[in-house]
Amino acid sequence: MTHVPHNTDGGRTVKKPHGPGYTILPITILLSVWFSLFAPTILVAQTATPSKPNTTDPPALIDENDASEDDPDPNLVPLDTEGPPSEAADQSTSTTSSVPRAEDLLQPNPSGNSPATARFSDAFNPPAELTQTQDPSGTDAGQTEYASYNVPIVMDPSVQAHIRYFNTAIHDRFGQWLLRLSRYQPLVETIFSEFHLPSDLVYLSLVESGFNPYAYSRAKATGPWQFMKGTAKAYGLRVDTYVDERRDPIKSTVAAARYLRDLYDLFGAWPLAMAAYNAGEGKVMRALHKAKAESFSEISKTRLIRRETKEYVPRFMAATIIARNPDRYGFTQESAEPHQFDEVIVTRPLHLRAIAKATNISY
Repeated sequence: MTHVPHNTDGGRTVKKPHGPGYTILPITILLSVWFSLFAPTILVAQTATPSKPNTTDPPALIDENDASEDDPDPNLVPLDTEGPPSEAADQSTSTTSSVPRAEDLLQPNPSGNSPATARFSDAFNPPAELTQTQDPSGTDAGQTEYASYNVPIVMDPSVQAHIRYFNTAIHDRFGQWLLRLSRYQPLVETIFSEFHLPSDLVYLSLVESGFNPYAYSRAKATGPWQFMKGTAKAYGLRVDTYVDERRDPIKSTVAAARYLRDLYDLFGAWPLAMAAYNAGEGKVMRALHKAKAESFSEISKTRLIRRETKEYVPRFMAATIIARNPDRYGFTQESAEPHQFDEVIVTRPLHLRAIAKATNISY
């Protein structure tokens, strides 16, 4: 049987292609034309306006135990944890606020004012006696004076820089810290004595928070002793949605005393113990091991600990020197009336308003 093709053209057989292949050529042509007309415009538009650079500040270092913690209470006072650099830096004007009453120290600041950030600059003129200060071991008077401290104190350039910073850049604010601490100092010294700690360690709270129960840091440490949540819980403080005992002046001081006692028992020297209080005992142990060192002065010369920790111990020494000799550095030697209170155990829930009314204090 002979098969006759259906499509013919002038006697010729026309084979019609099957499937989608026959559309490739027209589509290719159309795409080529479209790109030739519009692609240059798109490229010019993209290169004419460069993308906006990322100007977001780097995130603050946060302890992994506190990564899920909520934002701090808006009533809390932000704390500048950097402190004065030992090198020359930008100079900013500091502002001060009035010293709060004793009862206000245990409540959020209703005005919401936060302390200004101030940084040390070599442009400040140091006190005359500082420009002539030598190593305290150089004279008998120096030996007698520094022997009166019950923690190691030296007068090196870093300590002098922090003294100038406290005495000039934030003189008024540091005076407020001293006055605020005086309300709690007898209580803190009593607690420290029970844990056989040197009484001069009370001044560690000055560089931590100015003994402000509502101070907090970028790393979400809070309270007068700036506990992170993980460390606070490890030392018996309750931290949850309802209660944050890191802000309790008494309970947080007991926890700080226990922690400092453990750190001293671990390292055997107060400079190392204080460095570990700031950075964590693990970081200090690793730094000592890697540097094959035995003292804070040795690891402070390496890159194994952060600059904040390197400055922390000299900052404490400077604060202690001023606190022990306020008149020499131009601070008024006034003290606030210490808190006096009694503890009462209640057997049922009570509203704070009822307690305030019964004790005749503000609510």
